[in-house]
Amino acid sequence: MIQLFLALSLPLCTPSAPQQDATTAFVGARLIPISGPEIAEGVLLVRGGKIVAIGAAADIEVPAGSTVRDVHGKTILPGLICTHSHIGQPAGADRSAPIQPEVRVLDSIDVRHASLQRAQAGGLTCANVMPGSGHLLSGQTVYLKLRDGETIDDLLIRDSGGGIAGGIKMANGTNSRRDPPFPGTRAKSAALVRSKYVAAQTYRDKIARAAGDAAKLPPRDLALEALVEVLEGKRVVHHHTHRHDDILTVLRLAEEFGFRVVLHHVSDGWKVADEIAAAKAPCSIIVIDSPGGKQEALGVDYKTGGVLERAGVSVSFHTDDSITDSRLFLRSPALAVRAGMSREKALAAVTLEAARQLDLDARIGSLEVGKDADLAVLDGDPLSVYTLVHETWVEGELVFDLADEKDRLIALGGDGAGDLTDIHQCCGGVR
Repeated sequence: MIQLFLALSLPLCTPSAPQQDATTAFVGARLIPISGPEIAEGVLLVRGGKIVAIGAAADIEVPAGSTVRDVHGKTILPGLICTHSHIGQPAGADRSAPIQPEVRVLDSIDVRHASLQRAQAGGLTCANVMPGSGHLLSGQTVYLKLRDGETIDDLLIRDSGGGIAGGIKMANGTNSRRDPPFPGTRAKSAALVRSKYVAAQTYRDKIARAAGDAAKLPPRDLALEALVEVLEGKRVVHHHTHRHDDILTVLRLAEEFGFRVVLHHVSDGWKVADEIAAAKAPCSIIVIDSPGGKQEALGVDYKTGGVLERAGVSVSFHTDDSITDSRLFLRSPALAVRAGMSREKALAAVTLEAARQLDLDARIGSLEVGKDADLAVLDGDPLSVYTLVHETWVEGELVFDLADEKDRLIALGGDGAGDLTDIHQCCGGVR
């Protein structure tokens, strides 16, 4: 109790914004914190965009003057996090080369595209938006908070140093095999990647030897700069890979060059779970893919999450929007549980484990005092096919409300659901 009341007494983060000064109290809901046991009938207090108290109704006093939201009969869990998204129609590298680390996907995202509001309608509050997998390396990804915004800058997540938070997208397998200058075989794919990282090592060492002497510095190379960030662990590699042999190739490269990697898709992950676990490589998996449509995804299986969980692997899920429409994201952990994954780990896979894979778990992913007030309010169990997302909150601001006619159109579809320009002109920043 002492910790909770101390949290309530903390100074506001944004004293200049009156709407952030008030406390919002969510009263009566079933709370699923992810980081702790469920609370059957709880109270969640939000102020300044942060969670300031959470607990059973008998243990939390709602401050006078709070805006009280009666959510009896509802379920609240942390805002959902998609570790592999293509909302906003991003585009990365072009056909000029198979490896283009200098490309930034943030320079091509349309934040007014309807896919962002569909994600909000699915309870998503954060997404790792990345370019496609048609290259060995197609560019830098960006981590976005799904706030209502008019420009990309309104949605960016900043790291502790003020930089733009994001990783880098790599791929192997069939997607990146094409006519020259692209590789024609899996072996050539790995060789090209290895050569580029060796060049990045050389570039890094030249900079170190220059010791700040401008006359000795090598010419600036944006591509190698990005790869040096990877080598130094500042940028996580998000690696598209499906087949079991392709997965092992990624693990060899990660060990050789020492970069941090999250394995994405891993259709055959259940075949090499022990090797993945030994490498301590997290996996962002997809359980609804295109077997029959993509040869290397023939091994995709609902049991992958459970197999990787039992092997001790960190697991998240992703949409690869719109392979899985963001509005239907909770179907993925539900299917994984049906195939043997534990309920606890499946729910963590779309919240806290996903946050860890993006290095954002200090801020998001669980309902804890001090974390961002990113919430999904549901009308039933998260893993039930009948459950609807009723509200989505980002940093204490309501960004989706099923009771709003326009939001309901986005959630359920229909004529005009994709006409985002009108929707934003009408409602952006007003909700």
